[in-house]
Amino acid sequence: MTSTLSRAIANYPNRFDPGVLSELPEHLQETIRRRNTVLGPGYTLIYKEPVEFVSGHGAHLIDRDGNDYLDAYNNVPCVGHAHPHVAEAVARQMTAVNTNTRYVQEALVDYAERLLATFPEELSKLSIACSGSEANDLAVRVARFHTGGEGIIVTRWAYHGITREVASFSPHLGAGSPLGPNVRLIDPPDPRLAAPGTTLAEHMRQQVRGAIEDLERHGYRLAALITDCAYTSDGIFTDPLDYMPGVVEEVRAAGGVYIADEVQSGFARLGESMWGFTRHGVVPDIVTMGKPMGNGMPISGVVFRPEVSEEFGRNVRYFNTFGGSSIPVAAGAAVLDVLERENVQQRVLDSGNALRAGLREITADSPCVAEVRGAGLYVGVEIVKDRDTLEPDRLLTEDVINDMRDRRILINGTGRSANTLKIRPPLAFDSADVTRFLETFAEVAKNRLQQTVRRD
Repeated sequence: MTSTLSRAIANYPNRFDPGVLSELPEHLQETIRRRNTVLGPGYTLIYKEPVEFVSGHGAHLIDRDGNDYLDAYNNVPCVGHAHPHVAEAVARQMTAVNTNTRYVQEALVDYAERLLATFPEELSKLSIACSGSEANDLAVRVARFHTGGEGIIVTRWAYHGITREVASFSPHLGAGSPLGPNVRLIDPPDPRLAAPGTTLAEHMRQQVRGAIEDLERHGYRLAALITDCAYTSDGIFTDPLDYMPGVVEEVRAAGGVYIADEVQSGFARLGESMWGFTRHGVVPDIVTMGKPMGNGMPISGVVFRPEVSEEFGRNVRYFNTFGGSSIPVAAGAAVLDVLERENVQQRVLDSGNALRAGLREITADSPCVAEVRGAGLYVGVEIVKDRDTLEPDRLLTEDVINDMRDRRILINGTGRSANTLKIRPPLAFDSADVTRFLETFAEVAKNRLQQTVRRD
């Protein structure tokens, strides 16, 4: 049985319990023992029975025995596992040259122009790094330089990265990773948190205003508000969409900037637009990108309003050995090719609408499901002990996740209590994949989510 300790460490959802290692197949036991011997601290495996993959295609992963798993969890292979166009572009560049941004690269300039063309014209300067953590680290450095402030506002269970700086405003990392004294937390945009008679827009504006006032009371001028545009670690809150203009107005009135973290929500993930912030009717001052940008290659980006980054660029040296080098740029350009050629955004809309509609139909009468929410191919299913009290049910959530894994479909959990199913497949997820997912989920829901009397 999974230990209480393993469930609690760092709020990590669906964590493998090493105490049951001896119950696994022998080949898995041996590999995991070797892994534990050589890898450093902090690594985790997921699922009660971890799984090993040897190949993939589209939204599918293949294990060493040839079993096909439907991947409804991994967003890094944005346009699909082992997409041939991306693989060919990377291989072709590897056989040519890999230089960095100290040398003239026409391909880098071409890529920057294409990527920036997907943004509002106010956002016209691109810096390239290797990871979302690096991108958010640079974004905050620039924000501080521009504003002269130190204060950071994030949502209550946000995750923005793992550098020391970014971890200081990533509360989702848990109590073992302390927040900075210059960090203030606000509620995610969950309409249920607004007081009776108060709109979500009013609630969010009040939250930001209160955070700014408290920062100033403690001697911190505001530098930035940073939000994940899908509020992934908060539990996935993509709607409603009317609150953000007022929030950004409060931030800018206090001398701060708004940083939109698009690591999770960007590259057409939410279906209605290329970038999550567009849905909210605001233009950020800084936008960060990561994971999906190179379909698995280590490339990330920061896009700025030029007036925000200009002084930093004049006074601070920024060079990243691998950020903007030829091979990751080739991958990034190939991802843009696929997004355009395969009309990915429309597929995301169609598959996402069908997926959410099916999930709502399956869970309509379940006393254990509070909400099905999301946009495009980012979907959350909130699992509770009772719809009236909304008390989280993390144990049941993990049971559902592992039942799906046993049926060869991959999902995971998220949110404050890790009680929201996180369904976030590669954007290659098509109508056949939706059908397979819903048929399997219906089986699991019949066994797990129709209970009216359950254990504590």
